[in-house]
Amino acid sequence: MKLTDTDITLKGDRIIAHVPSIKDKTLRINLNENIYGTFAEIGAGQETVRHFFRSGGASNTIAKAMSAYDKDFSDAIYGCEEDGRYVTESRLKKMLGHEVRIMEQRLNRDKHPSKVFFSYANTVATIDFAKQFKGHGWVGIRYQVEPDEDYNEITLHIRFKENDARLQQETLGTLGVNLIYGAFYKYNDPKKLLRYLYDHLDKDQLEIDTINFSGPRFADVDNRLMSLQLVKNGMTDAVMFDPTGHNVLPAAILYKKNILALRGSFRPVTKVNMDMYEKSYQMFLEENKVDREKTLVVFEITLSNLRSEGEIDERDFMDRAELLCSLGQHVMISNFQEYYKVVEYFSSYTKARMGLAMGVSNLIDIFDEKYYRHLSGGILEAFGKLFYRDLKVYLYPMKDEHGEVIDSENLKVHPRMKELYKFFKFNGKVIDISNVDTNNLDIFSREVLKMINKGKSGWEEMLPPGIPEVIKLNHLFGYDPKRVLAEQNQ
Repeated sequence: MKLTDTDITLKGDRIIAHVPSIKDKTLRINLNENIYGTFAEIGAGQETVRHFFRSGGASNTIAKAMSAYDKDFSDAIYGCEEDGRYVTESRLKKMLGHEVRIMEQRLNRDKHPSKVFFSYANTVATIDFAKQFKGHGWVGIRYQVEPDEDYNEITLHIRFKENDARLQQETLGTLGVNLIYGAFYKYNDPKKLLRYLYDHLDKDQLEIDTINFSGPRFADVDNRLMSLQLVKNGMTDAVMFDPTGHNVLPAAILYKKNILALRGSFRPVTKVNMDMYEKSYQMFLEENKVDREKTLVVFEITLSNLRSEGEIDERDFMDRAELLCSLGQHVMISNFQEYYKVVEYFSSYTKARMGLAMGVSNLIDIFDEKYYRHLSGGILEAFGKLFYRDLKVYLYPMKDEHGEVIDSENLKVHPRMKELYKFFKFNGKVIDISNVDTNNLDIFSREVLKMINKGKSGWEEMLPPGIPEVIKLNHLFGYDPKRVLAEQNQ
């Protein structure tokens, strides 16, 4: 039988798609006389290569399989890590690089002119005996598509969700096969490759929270869009990238940090957003035990804020990301609608101080009971999760329809929530951002966006310095010089 990526069966008038089994995938690779490489697996057994051995024909594919479990052996082969850790991206890349070099040195290209080499590696920590830490790992492949072509690379970070080490090992083996199969047979469609990583797996088994593609076959792949796919596909709840636009592991960037988070649409980022950030940041740094060197500011965009007519607008997402990165900010894309879920997420990585900067309308929404009907404890449970640690809300004022400035002193919540609000206000959980530039209170990003789309002038003054130039240069948010010219000539 000829193996395909998806076997199709006709049943009456219906077409039924069957995902190839793990054995089918490994057998297809083993029977491909050109694919040849090494497996190096540390920390969870040799679970991936085991599938290739069992399916038959492995001698066509496997040059070497190894597992340097002992730390001294591992250091002797791959070198020492500065931080002394072994389950890191740096370790994974050293493993991939070392194994590819060894293969190139030991296998004569003249003897194997049609071979495409690969190195698959993983470095993993499974669940501990106390079952307090469920485990995580780095998994990757460095490989060729053509013999005379440079290597491509796919690396990803996983977090186990299962509570049994043996099950985690099996999950890792399945993921490894999916990755290798996708790398060779779906490299021309990275989004589909990403979805195929969960073939024969459930999202309750593992989470993929970081992925990066590089190499000639992925030259046009923007890893930020791949991060967006992880959240969109439900593979993780949140992803992050740094000011350079590179995907970063949330656990690494958030670990033991004081965190100030700003949620918004940032479509586009305005003077209001930056004034809120700058003023709240200064107030946050004045808090007890907040060290500037250990403080991270996160601009968060929820998935619901990326949807346009029910679908995620990727171009619009990239426009927002471009601007925030140009301002030197870390960006997080999340699937959290409620604020307490954001705080819970941060709390899984840090016990340090946390702050949320938001506008008055956002705070009023937080005190709306309808958002917590799914919780058995309702709004009180949500607020317990939101404020159980010493979190503070830094509140940016707004103008109402009569031009009155609304802040924490005169905002109106639902009558049933009035006493609850007073409690948090009285206990210093809600603090007004001081020295606000009231001229900015008339700026709304949705109005700026309309002006840009219609080619009108004047929106430039509503944005931070440098941002209008970036929008015009890269034609972000539908900016069109021809439309501007037509508007001017009317």
